[in-house]
Amino acid sequence: MDRTAQLTTHALDRGIAYDPPSARATGSGPAAATGAAGGRSLHVRAARVLEDNWTGSSTVPSRGLYPHQWSWDSAFIAIGLRHLSPLRAQTELETLLAAQWGDGRIPHIVFNPSVPLDAYFPSPDFWRSSTAGRAAGAPRTVQTSGIVQPPVHALAAWLVHLADPGLSRARGFLAGVYPRLAAWHRYLLHRRDLGGGGLASVVHPWEQGMDNSPCWDAPLARVTPAPARSFRRADLDHGAAEDRPTDLDYGRYVRLAADYRDAGYTDRTRDFAVEDPSFNALLIASEHALARIAEELGATGTARHTRAERLTAALVDRLWDPEREIFLCRDLRGGADGQGGAGGAGGALIPERGVSGLVPLLLPELPREITAALVRTLDGPHFGTGTRLVPSYDLLGEAFDPHRYWRGPAWFNTGWLLERGLREHGERERADALAEAVVRTADASDFAEYVDPFTGAACGATGFGWTAALALDLHHQRNAAAHGALREELHNERQNLDKS
Repeated sequence: MDRTAQLTTHALDRGIAYDPPSARATGSGPAAATGAAGGRSLHVRAARVLEDNWTGSSTVPSRGLYPHQWSWDSAFIAIGLRHLSPLRAQTELETLLAAQWGDGRIPHIVFNPSVPLDAYFPSPDFWRSSTAGRAAGAPRTVQTSGIVQPPVHALAAWLVHLADPGLSRARGFLAGVYPRLAAWHRYLLHRRDLGGGGLASVVHPWEQGMDNSPCWDAPLARVTPAPARSFRRADLDHGAAEDRPTDLDYGRYVRLAADYRDAGYTDRTRDFAVEDPSFNALLIASEHALARIAEELGATGTARHTRAERLTAALVDRLWDPEREIFLCRDLRGGADGQGGAGGAGGALIPERGVSGLVPLLLPELPREITAALVRTLDGPHFGTGTRLVPSYDLLGEAFDPHRYWRGPAWFNTGWLLERGLREHGERERADALAEAVVRTADASDFAEYVDPFTGAACGATGFGWTAALALDLHHQRNAAAHGALREELHNERQNLDKS
């Protein structure tokens, strides 16, 4: 039996929403993997992508375009890997966390020393983590970037644990990762509260993960770009220029990163500082997950649940726009907008609707009226008219482009997060429809990096790690739900037979 076939025969319990399971698949082996949706073939193809992208200790997003380990990619990939190999999913997160800095930050890239320097830019010799990051506690034994990515890691760790609690406990998985995850959250909550209102800020568009969203255009306009001759873009060797950020945007990214590096990766003097709703929503969701991890380890999670509730209130206070019915980004270096926010900190809300503003739907404590408003926005003309998947940016926005990176195309990780959010708030039919669309489009696009939101046509790289992983996760969820419905139907039929 080949390696992929071995991986695909291991059926695991599934959960819905972002917390413990309510419907569990029955049986094991190939029959359970096939499921009622008729899709063993998707399972095998997704597993093949993850196997091909595996390096021995972690998974690359794409062999050609992204040949190293990326932070939030690994978290999403681990969520899918848990259905194939819980051990490999645990290893994925442990490898990433081994590169954590002394100040608690988890770097957005962990570089593979066997990959040539010119295979990706910015490369390790640009970031100079072990020297420029020495005061911040950068590791000496591995080269990393100096910026971060969204904190979805604790959520991933909790879901990975649930896939095989026995293995997790035997290996001490949660006991090993919990102190590192706690330090990561401390870094964000203390070092990155640049607005004084309790929310974490990003200091580079790459940190938020939605790299060239139009939400960044205004704050980036203040940044003098690095000269084009000072860097070479390796990404254009693997993707069409019309699908990627422009050279002007890239020059600004390079300038921000170089200035951050030259300041020793300190966080208080940045020209770019933005409070982003998606970044903070994932921090809140991971705080809830850390509470559950603490409880599993025999401690109390009350303080973390309380902190998550407080952060949710700050998110609503600082970033909710009731007129637009969406959360917005706050530019801390922009002019005062008269809304003040918690702690009296100013800055301006950026009047651009991005998919980031819908991701807080994931949070369980959102006020009911905000949840209802987000669902209306999701279904309405700005995100839902004529689309197969949720676009990354406002369909009616002036900067909308269905193919250019985060300026309009649909991404599978945001689809997965929104599916979880809809399910969390009882929107089962909408969640089922979105899950079906994500799985079908991922499969049809050869697990593309991102797609045209109207046609589903592939953009960027194919065989993309988190696309395969999250499609696999939703595929398992659909099968688990189908098995659960079948069991309920059989149970009811037995009761009727008994009565007769």
